[in-house]
Amino acid sequence: MLLPKIYPITDTNLSGISHLEQVKALLAGGARVIQVRDKDMSSRELLGVIEDCKRIIREHNAKLIVNDRVDIAMALGADGVHLGQDDLPPVEARKLLSANAIIGFSTHSVEQALEAIKFPVDYIAAGPIFRTLSKTDAEPAIGLTGLKTIRQAIGSFPLVGIGGIDLDNCRDVLSAGADSVAMISALISQPSKITTQMRKALEIAAN
Repeated sequence: MLLPKIYPITDTNLSGISHLEQVKALLAGGARVIQVRDKDMSSRELLGVIEDCKRIIREHNAKLIVNDRVDIAMALGADGVHLGQDDLPPVEARKLLSANAIIGFSTHSVEQALEAIKFPVDYIAAGPIFRTLSKTDAEPAIGLTGLKTIRQAIGSFPLVGIGGIDLDNCRDVLSAGADSVAMISALISQPSKITTQMRKALEIAAN
């Protein structure tokens, strides 16, 4: 998978606006892949929300990744899913999804990363790189040194850095070996600035 340098993830609690509003603003800022993440909605509600998001994402020829919910990704024909350590195992997810579906998998150590690249996944995420505000149960930060260690261990396998990444440090994360940086609060915490922040992030990542 060719990962975009900036990989935005939606969050209604941090942004205070709907996933669809976030998606529209991120697309306007140039997002090419968007992950919709919601731990609180009912399945029925989330299905409707992601269906609406999928429609506009497809209109922009971008890709939709659903966090955790393989069932919803299947039902709606999303482009892929992102799975955590406690979610459906990637091997089982791949059996359910098409061969072309994108599967991402979260890791928090070099040991987990080395195990993950054996799975039928298209990329792994490593983190949190820095202390993060978007998850109350986040693992300890691995830092740029931890990210470099993971990069050296997994070779050229597609790698996303996640956790506490903002406009000031995203370039450092890319330089440390990430192919892409996942950004949440830095992009969506101020709803009126989402499009501007997305554009700025892409500019920084390109230099």
